Amino acid sequence: MPIRKTKSKATKKTAAKSSTGVVPPYGPPIRDAIARGNLEEMRAVARSARKWIKDAEAALQKLEESITKLSK
Repeated sequence: MPIRKTKSKATKKTAAKSSTGVVPPYGPPIRDAIARGNLEEMRAVARSARKWIKDAEAALQKLEESITKLSK
């Protein structure tokens, strides 16, 4: 009897993952959403990217303030 190849548990988990949730706004997730052409997914990725950028800008501002304080 031939042996059937099955997907590993890791492969099954990866395949079952949803594209929802927090996605850092790196190029690949943005480009992939555009390529798939799913409008709701693109909107979700855009919202996630805007939030990430806003949070990163706030953190950067705090960092710059700390640098200024320590430089004096």
